[in-house]
Amino acid sequence: MDDTLAELFAVIEDRKETLPEGSYTASLFAHEKGENAVLEKLGEETTELVLAAKDDDSDEITHEAADIVYHLLVLLSMKEVGIEELEAELEARR
Repeated sequence: MDDTLAELFAVIEDRKETLPEGSYTASLFAHEKGENAVLEKLGEETTELVLAAKDDDSDEITHEAADIVYHLLVLLSMKEVGIEELEAELEARR
């Protein structure tokens, strides 16, 4: 998967700091209910992933899984958990 997750996390971190106008990611950090919005999106996307899996729709599974990973990375950034910590935890599970 090369550095895709690390690169995406770096973009998320940058948008958290710079809050560019028109950025969905920045809006999650700037909004007072941003954390709740991210948590709700994680729940919503998880449900959509389960439904896509039940329908055996590989394109939709891929799309919903990507939505989950993106919102998970935003949540990690909000909670000051670095991508390195996630990678170390995953590495420990091999």
